Amino acid sequence: MACANERFWITYNGEIYNYLEIRRELEGLGHAFHSGTDTEVLLRAYEQWGAECLDRCMGMYAFAIWDRQERTLFAARDRLGIKPFYYRETPSGLVFASEVKSIIALEGMAQGVQTDLIDAYMDFGYVPGRETLHRGVQRLLPGHTLKWKDRRTTVSSYWELGFDCAAPTRQADYADEVRQRLKDSIALHLRSDVPLGVFLSGGLDSSAVVALLSQGVSRGLKTFSVAYDFGPQYDETPYAREVARAFGTDHHEIRIQPEKFAEFIPQYIWHMDEPVTEAAAISLYYVSQLAREQVVVCLSGEGSDELFAGYDLYSYNLAMQRARRFASATLFSGMAKIAGRVRRLSKLQKYLHLASLPLEQRYRGISGYEQAKKSRLYSAGFAGGAGAGSAKCAAFIESLFTRSRGWDDLSRMLYFDTKTWLVDDLLIKADRMSMATSIELRVPFLDHRLVEYAASLPSEWKIRSGETKYVLKRALQGMLPEKIVNRRKMGFPTPLELMFRGQLYGYARDLLLSSRAVERGYFERTQVERLLTEHRSGRAANHREIWQLVVLEEWHRRFGY
Repeated sequence: MACANERFWITYNGEIYNYLEIRRELEGLGHAFHSGTDTEVLLRAYEQWGAECLDRCMGMYAFAIWDRQERTLFAARDRLGIKPFYYRETPSGLVFASEVKSIIALEGMAQGVQTDLIDAYMDFGYVPGRETLHRGVQRLLPGHTLKWKDRRTTVSSYWELGFDCAAPTRQADYADEVRQRLKDSIALHLRSDVPLGVFLSGGLDSSAVVALLSQGVSRGLKTFSVAYDFGPQYDETPYAREVARAFGTDHHEIRIQPEKFAEFIPQYIWHMDEPVTEAAAISLYYVSQLAREQVVVCLSGEGSDELFAGYDLYSYNLAMQRARRFASATLFSGMAKIAGRVRRLSKLQKYLHLASLPLEQRYRGISGYEQAKKSRLYSAGFAGGAGAGSAKCAAFIESLFTRSRGWDDLSRMLYFDTKTWLVDDLLIKADRMSMATSIELRVPFLDHRLVEYAASLPSEWKIRSGETKYVLKRALQGMLPEKIVNRRKMGFPTPLELMFRGQLYGYARDLLLSSRAVERGYFERTQVERLLTEHRSGRAANHREIWQLVVLEEWHRRFGY
């Protein structure tokens, strides 16, 4: 879209939820509009205020505006990274897109694999930060802008998350404010002229969205759930049905068989662009496909765990930090060595070793993989240079801990996960799997005003006496069934452990021990075979590592590397 005199041109992906308010302000300044779109509002806002227009925008977006007069490109990505933005600098200019495959489709753009980042992928199950495994392709980080002029690219931050505690107040006041801010966010996300749905797991977060959304929807709200037939630990539908009954939603479910899961893996890799070991993404694809039969916009509960400390991992790490006050790192390290001599104490050895490390060295987020397991897999030829590329990620990781220095331990972990796991795993999965089925997915917990308020809350109101999401649960009491408020987190669980022992074992073995996979030279064939056979026999649970290797190998094949 172009402005009236065609000086400014915009290409844009996303939603500005408060575009009506911005439009009214612009109309007061003399702007006349020719459409009812938020695209035109964003274009006119840039025309009026330049880069400062971002201060007014609430929503999810990745956009670029070309100034024909100044021959300058201005691009921006939303504060939390809900929408993706990739770019590559070339001798002839700048290439950018919402998907990497759009960049590498251009003649001469496919540069191959950034192999020295494979170690970072093996650490996290994705590559955090600016770099990608596609050589030469970078991400614009959340809350950043990009300016391109005279063949020079400048990247700047326009928003940052801080964990400065609010003035002390009563528990009820914290809870009331959280509830009100979530209500305000959902009211903005309700702006749609099409039917709305919710991805409902029956957990606290998605149930909260249903409870608050149902108050503002004039016609029946539709909800959608997914499950596997592998027992109750992989089936949340009873909880989802209870929430659906409580709020009178039009509820729909889909069940996934192992064959269906395996069948979609190559397409999953293609849609994701990058290797990301988020198995729940496949569940999300199928439930999005189900939802698309009836709606075009769905809401979900992504982001709540990173705002309000919803993972047990936070409690474990806080316990380690407390233990370190009473015992030395040397003592924990010595105990870990002793435990390592007894096979059945391997898990204890792992936690004792972790407790010997300071938070900055220990904490690598929700999806972190064990260093020992990773290193054991590498071939001798690959191991020597495997850590070289990780220096690129290491600088990014170090910058996160440097930025959070002086904050309490829980705040440091929440900040870390907001900048890594949330954006490069959860949100990229949510965007890709929903867009693959032409669903627009909205995430009301990630309204930046709610995010900033949650960050300001004292950590003892997020985890209290071992209870996670304490203040959010207090905010939702009386709105949701007690069973839902206090139930244990599951989150669209995927039965990888069972599938790689059963129906998917042959597929994984054929793929990972194939000559193509072995000849890449990353991993020792005997070690990969050990992973598979140990898992098949039940001697070990290696499903996470097997899935990680499957995703990496399928990614190489799907993108022709």
